[in-house]
Amino acid sequence: MTSANEHHAIAPRRVSFDWTRTPLHWIPDEPTATHVINVLHLLLPAGERWFVKVFKEGLPLVRDPELLADVKGFMGQEATHSVQHAHVLDHLAAQRLDTADFTRYVDLLFERLLGERPPLGAPVPEREWLRFRLAVVAAIEQFTAVLGDWILAAEGLDRAGADEIMLDLLRWHGAEEVEHRAVAYDMFQHCGGHGLPRYARRVAGMAVTAPVMLSLWAWGTAYLIRHDPQLAGRVRYSLAEHNKAVRKGLLPTWRSLGAAVPRYLRRSYHPSREGALHRAVEYLRRSPAARAGVA
Repeated sequence: MTSANEHHAIAPRRVSFDWTRTPLHWIPDEPTATHVINVLHLLLPAGERWFVKVFKEGLPLVRDPELLADVKGFMGQEATHSVQHAHVLDHLAAQRLDTADFTRYVDLLFERLLGERPPLGAPVPEREWLRFRLAVVAAIEQFTAVLGDWILAAEGLDRAGADEIMLDLLRWHGAEEVEHRAVAYDMFQHCGGHGLPRYARRVAGMAVTAPVMLSLWAWGTAYLIRHDPQLAGRVRYSLAEHNKAVRKGLLPTWRSLGAAVPRYLRRSYHPSREGALHRAVEYLRRSPAARAGVA
C-alpha cells in the first residue's frame, strides 16, 4: 500500500439512530433537496453489501499486511453503512413512502449484473471479472469521498434547519468515506494488474460508473418525489429545482462532482488527496451516534 494513505487506522464504529422524530421532509420545505440526498438510502444498502462481497473475493490476492488490515476495516465500515441506511428505508416505509419497487432494480444491478459471475454467461475470465468489479468499487469510492467531504462542510443544511439525526447519519457516514477514501483504490492497484492494462481497467471502471450513477440518481430522485405521499403527485423532479437547492448550499455543485472524474483519471492520481482527513476525524470524535457507540 502506498504511503499516501497516511497509515490511518480504519475500523468500524458501533452506531445507532432514532428515527421516530425525523420528518419525511427532513430539510424543511425542501422536498427536492431532501429526496436527492435520500437516493443514498436507495442505493447504499445493496451497494455496500456488494462492496463487501467483491472485497471478500479479492482478499486471497492481498499480500500486503497493512493493506489487508485496511481492507478488513473498510469492509466492516461498509457493512455498518449498509445496515444503517436500510433502517432509513424502513423509516420511509413507515411514513408511507415505499421504496421496494425501486430497490428491486438496485438489487438486480448488484446481485445479477455485477455478481460473482459475468451476466448472460459472458466469456470473461474469473480474474478479469474480479478486477473490473474492483475498478468499479474504486470509481464509486471516488464519488463517495467527494460527497463525504461535501456533507461535512455543508453549512447550508444547518442553516436550513435540517433534521439533526439525519445530518449525523450523513456526516458520520461521510466522515468514514473520507477516512477510508484510498482503500478501494489501493485494493484495485494491488490486485488490478500492472502498467497500461491496469490503468485501462481503472478508466473502464469510471467509464461505467459515472453515467450509471448519474442515471440512478436522477431516476431515484424522480421515484421518491413521485411516490411522496405528502406531495401527492403535485411536484415533479426538475433540474430547475435541483439547481435552486445547489445555490442554497443544500446539494453539491455539478462542477465539484464533474471535476472528480478527470482528477481520478490522471495517471499520477491517488485518493488520499481527496477531502480533509482532519475534518473527518474531528467529526467522528464528536458525532452523537459515534460517541454513543463508544460509551
